[in-house]
Amino acid sequence: MSLVAELRRRNVFRVAAAYLVVGWLLTEVLTTILPTLGAPEWASRAIILIFAFGFVPAVVFSWFYELTPDGIKREEDVDREDSGMRRTARKLDYVTVVAVVVLIVFVGLFSARQTGDDATGTPFAISEASVAVLPFVNMSNDPDNEYFSDGLTETLLHMLAQVPDLKVAARTSSFAFRGQNLNVQEIATTLGVAHILEGSVQRSGDDVRITAQLIRASDGFHVWSQTYDRKLDNIFEIQDEIAITVRGALTESLLGPDDTQVAGIGTTDPDAYDLYLQARKARATYSFGGLQAAEDLLKGALLIDPDFLDAKTELATSYILQMETGLMSPEQALPEILAITEQVLIERPQDPVARATQIFTNAATAIMDGDFEQMATAAQQLEAIVAAHPRELQPRILLIRAYQDERSIPVLEAALEDDPLNPQIHYELGTANIRLKRWDEARAALERSLEIEPKQPNAYTYLAGIDLNHGDGVGYVSNFLKAVEVDPRDHELPGILAVFLYQLGLVEQGDDLRNHVLALAPTSEVAYQLELLRAQALEDTEAATASARRAIVDDIEERRFSYVGAVAFLLRNAVLTGTVDEELGWLEEQAPGIFDVEAEIVPLKYLMARGFAVNAWYVSLPREEVLQRLDRLLARVAAIGFEPKRDPFAEASIHAMRGEIAAAVDVALERIFSQPVAVNLAWRDHFAMPQFAEVVKDPRIQAEMQRWDEEQAQLARNVKAYLADIQATT
Repeated sequence: MSLVAELRRRNVFRVAAAYLVVGWLLTEVLTTILPTLGAPEWASRAIILIFAFGFVPAVVFSWFYELTPDGIKREEDVDREDSGMRRTARKLDYVTVVAVVVLIVFVGLFSARQTGDDATGTPFAISEASVAVLPFVNMSNDPDNEYFSDGLTETLLHMLAQVPDLKVAARTSSFAFRGQNLNVQEIATTLGVAHILEGSVQRSGDDVRITAQLIRASDGFHVWSQTYDRKLDNIFEIQDEIAITVRGALTESLLGPDDTQVAGIGTTDPDAYDLYLQARKARATYSFGGLQAAEDLLKGALLIDPDFLDAKTELATSYILQMETGLMSPEQALPEILAITEQVLIERPQDPVARATQIFTNAATAIMDGDFEQMATAAQQLEAIVAAHPRELQPRILLIRAYQDERSIPVLEAALEDDPLNPQIHYELGTANIRLKRWDEARAALERSLEIEPKQPNAYTYLAGIDLNHGDGVGYVSNFLKAVEVDPRDHELPGILAVFLYQLGLVEQGDDLRNHVLALAPTSEVAYQLELLRAQALEDTEAATASARRAIVDDIEERRFSYVGAVAFLLRNAVLTGTVDEELGWLEEQAPGIFDVEAEIVPLKYLMARGFAVNAWYVSLPREEVLQRLDRLLARVAAIGFEPKRDPFAEASIHAMRGEIAAAVDVALERIFSQPVAVNLAWRDHFAMPQFAEVVKDPRIQAEMQRWDEEQAQLARNVKAYLADIQATT
């Protein structure tokens, strides 16, 4: 008998066919299901190898043994003429056929699902020359060493991003997957990359072990892996070595010939580097405490290594954030930022972040001096930097600061394409939409930002503002209290909330927050503002006047309507008491040139104060001269890109001063009273001005004012009850 006939007689071919079909089916099913159950990458590969290596033993086994109705027997003990043996053989054929049918159906369904997923998932082809660097896992006993492992990850990101034609997923999006139980394919698809670099860091004293591995996402294949045992003083060499090795692991077939020399963080001192990494982590949430800590840490790093340029650039960025949050005044921050960026640009003239920071800071300095035109020029220069360095986020952020209009949206949306899980970009998108009064889009962006990074006080304050624009005073208070909880060292947050409460007449509740402000920053601009508003809430005009005068005499900076609010109160009170000439004279004496409409270059706070001087001029000057001054003022603010008609009270006031009473009434009805009273708590002060005398006589205006009175009273009751409930439960 031939070998083929003997193999057929012993059912070896049947067993081999059944093994291949059933094995293939089980492999397809298991390798599809296991990743969704969170199984490790090696599990799928292990299943494939088990079935592959099991084929030969299965065939050999079928030569010596046979499956019979009575169980497994040795081949020489089997009666081939037994009808039971023929039935067993047919059953084996049936199993094979059924398995083939099931396999065809499964593959068809899975392929259709994959096609559907591909159609709705990644709409673009993923380049093979792409990688995401996941946060290296801190394997040290001390959890505080996490900043060290994060720093290694950031350095690798920084170095790999310098390789031409290599797409590197942004740091924040990569870090968003920390601690998530997702497989490599899911992460790579989300980030739009073909490879994942992951690893771990174990630090003990001066010894460090770093393990890194480059994984191809499509099949989980380990392109490269390496373990490094080094002394900590060689950490920078390790970073260079890993980055260069990864570059080589991607192979020339993916990237082509390239002699690019990648550069790491610019220091060789491990202590300075440690402080730099801690500073980056400290400022991540954009809070008072974090920014103060970041400044101290960066200065410590620069004391160790005065030539650490990346620490200098980071310090300049920190000062910009401190200026925005009120931690530093512009007069303090701007010269410091310019000095730092100049030092960096001497050594690295093409540094895009330092250059963008310098451009923006020069324009901001000009604005402080009353020259508003430089910001438009700065925007054009920043556009060029963003175009040349699309991976750098900070120039984009500075560009939208220069824009402050609808042009910001596409800039931020482009940034999200590169870095979809960056909380800062979502935050900036939310604030940009708020400026455009796109409330739903703004809320969605801010909430998404908080999902990614919950400890952002400023995101809560902007959500509070959205609530207020919907008339939800309780939501406003709730979100502000969350902001205060997240950032207890920020004196402005409780101050802003206290302003709201004083305007509602809730003096006792406002005092609790004012005490918080006075404990943190008793001489801050917010402290001056609260003293004035508290006196107004108590209807103590004498105390309010004294408070406002102190702010002018002390020449406080304009921060959140502190200086300008003092001027506005003094002038409104002068109009109502008939002491306009005396008050204007006193203000001119304290702040020479404050009301000189002919002056082209004046401090920003003086220009803002002139808008309230119009109320005083209206009752103290001939009508023709008032209108001339008004026109000059409007032309001046229009030249710097500000449109007074964006403010409905300003638009209604302008119409009323020009005698256009019907137009003023229309604006009041259509644009002022259509808003919630919650965002117009100073409305009585506005309508008390003489130019509105004819406007408020209109019965429709009277009815709306009555409605707002009731709405404001209900708002105060709701907020008071909410605060009482909180106090009762704490």
